[in-house]
Amino acid sequence: MPTKQASTTSAQSQLSPWIVLLLASACGLIVANLYYAQTVVGPISMTTGLSSAASGLIVTLTQLGYVIGLLFIVPLSDIIENRRLTTLSLIVLVLALIIAAFAPQAGLFLMVSLFIGVGSVVAQILVPYATYLTSEEQRGRVVGNVMSGLLLGIMLARPVASFITSIWGWQAVFIFSAIMIALLTILLSRTLPVRQPKPNLSYGQLIISLGTLLKKLPPLRRRALYQASLFGAFSLFWTTVPMRLANDFNMSQQGIAWFALAGVGGAIAAPIAGRLADRGLTRILTGTAMVIALLSFAVTYLFQSNSTTALIVLLIAAITLDMAVSGNLVLGQRVIYSLGNEARGRINGIFMSIFFIGGAAGSSIGSWSYAYGGWALTSIIGIAMPLLAFLYYFTEKNTRHIQD
Repeated sequence: MPTKQASTTSAQSQLSPWIVLLLASACGLIVANLYYAQTVVGPISMTTGLSSAASGLIVTLTQLGYVIGLLFIVPLSDIIENRRLTTLSLIVLVLALIIAAFAPQAGLFLMVSLFIGVGSVVAQILVPYATYLTSEEQRGRVVGNVMSGLLLGIMLARPVASFITSIWGWQAVFIFSAIMIALLTILLSRTLPVRQPKPNLSYGQLIISLGTLLKKLPPLRRRALYQASLFGAFSLFWTTVPMRLANDFNMSQQGIAWFALAGVGGAIAAPIAGRLADRGLTRILTGTAMVIALLSFAVTYLFQSNSTTALIVLLIAAITLDMAVSGNLVLGQRVIYSLGNEARGRINGIFMSIFFIGGAAGSSIGSWSYAYGGWALTSIIGIAMPLLAFLYYFTEKNTRHIQD
């Protein structure tokens, strides 16, 4: 026991503001790879010969790869030295990005999209990693800072991809990211403190324990389903809105990029939600996020023309939907990180995998709904997802002692 305590104290003393900034930046750069394709599915589909109805598979397979990584790689952070696991996973990501940039046809591109998702799971290794290297007094602030970097990566990925595509083509997006991730891999491998877990479970037992944890932790199941519904609506929106902007408003890739950049404003909800949750408002904020997401789609259903008013409504909806999803994510992680210590990597993996399944479903349904029912059908489905979560929300018992 003294050895473990000494190791923990030593690791915590190494977690300087520079390391926190590095972790936040790394999470943002890594997780962005899940979203680069969302606003450039059109150019990718044209080059690779993928039909418009099947174009959502690009985002769907990336997110499914992420789910696979969450279920089978993130749990390894509870038994394998975290810096080494991070380095190996990032090497996989770099190779997948390089292949994607030069993929000649749809089949190969879709296959490597899956591996881009698997490699990007490093972001969910680094967030719990930060909590292990931080004292209890600093944990909330550090996790908030790291999550801010992750959320900025999510929000900025779409406009960055559109801007690069408008100038150099979509292949440059993946080449640029491969270079950045390769440099990041070298930096992390030489800078991060060592974190060697002391496991009492084998890998097989660890994977089996995922089901046990999900069964024994009702707040984990509930928060994951809440976020799956909201993230499904989020993915549906951002998979289809570039097509609506191009078809109904004749926007170029640069115009779509500026539209997506405005959506970054939704990231301000994350730190606000965290501070308000510290005051005991987790439950009411959760319901508010669901209502905001529902209304975001509802107003776009009412304004379906190609008028300037409809475009402004769509922009406002993009911001408010991003606010709802990012705010609810912070609320959910605040809850689940209170449920276990040594199992934190697995708990985070379960939470993320469930809500990314929702995201993958939203992307897949979105491309189908827009192809066959236009924005009318897409917005109705977008309303239904947070509505179902809101109905489930009313079954929640008073769990204030856990959530607040």
